[in-house]
Amino acid sequence: MVEINPFSALSSVGQASNDRKTIADNFETFLTLLTTQLQNQNPLDPLDTNQFTQQLVQFTEVEQSVKMNENLETLTQLSAANAITNAVTYIGKEVTISGKSAQFDGTFATWDANFAESSDAATFTILDSNGAAVYSETRPVQAGITTFVWDGRTLQGGKAPSGTYTISVRAENGNGGTVPVTTAAFGIVEAVDLSGSEPVLTVSGREVRLDEITAIRAASNDDDPTPPDEEPPPDEEGE
Repeated sequence: MVEINPFSALSSVGQASNDRKTIADNFETFLTLLTTQLQNQNPLDPLDTNQFTQQLVQFTEVEQSVKMNENLETLTQLSAANAITNAVTYIGKEVTISGKSAQFDGTFATWDANFAESSDAATFTILDSNGAAVYSETRPVQAGITTFVWDGRTLQGGKAPSGTYTISVRAENGNGGTVPVTTAAFGIVEAVDLSGSEPVLTVSGREVRLDEITAIRAASNDDDPTPPDEEPPPDEEGE
């Protein structure tokens, strides 16, 4: 299946207008030649009516094709405008990104690990931009999605600097075999770059394509101290 990118298609928008002008010029020339031919035809051997009709039909078909291209260009522009509008609505939303990299903002970084089987010993290793391990933790997991939150602690007991980090997950089942696992990261969409052939989101400081987004949700309000679905305690009398 071929994927149609409205942004790439925009590069050819306007070609139909040029084609229409060329067809119009050629049609004027065709009519001039046809009129001249009719005026100077041999009365004993007049112009073939069928050939005359076929030429007119061919020009009509070409003109209809150009008109169709103009309509397609309009649809392309509308599709691109709609894609731009949709991309902009991502700003401020929390998204799930397929892959292993996540942005550590100095507070925490979060990944989802989807395990095909349960494991008594799944090892989560955090790697820096150079591929060096900065933190590692082993714990049992159940089959399905496990959320791993890293608060920036390092193997030396210090605090890692902000930046992009990668997670590596290894787990074994009860038979000693490797458990298949896929990972995804989270982040807040901060901006959308529309200068290229397709929108590129800035998610927690890193660039992400739309096809890397697997889920989108409203960003959680960390400033609200009240947990979801939990009412704050009533004020005590006399306070």
